[in-house]
Amino acid sequence: MEEPHAVDILAMARDSDDFRRVVTTGAHLQVVLMTLQPGEAIGAETHEGHDQLLYFVEGEGEAVLDGERSPVAPGDLVLVHAGVLHDFVNTGDTPLRLVTAYAPPEHPPGTVHPSKPDAAG
Repeated sequence: MEEPHAVDILAMARDSDDFRRVVTTGAHLQVVLMTLQPGEAIGAETHEGHDQLLYFVEGEGEAVLDGERSPVAPGDLVLVHAGVLHDFVNTGDTPLRLVTAYAPPEHPPGTVHPSKPDAAG
């Protein structure tokens, strides 16, 4: 199946309840939807050799970059440089929905993890 070239990514993000859903994967970039339930965190991680860009669509949260905490809300954009220890936490009462891009791709094309435990394997 051919991957989409143009999509309404904000509508897709608002409609997704999956913890992680890969939307499209190119040779050098991957676009992924993520939804964190209230109180849920992505989990502290570091991507060596991968930059990550996150755009927040709905909800309230907190970014933790190398131990420094800052609030995130719809319309906010966060760039996580390769090698930075990071986590994102839903601090609100509704799902925190976001679009993230990895360069280069981080997950196999077509990956869908309905919940965080599914993502952990």
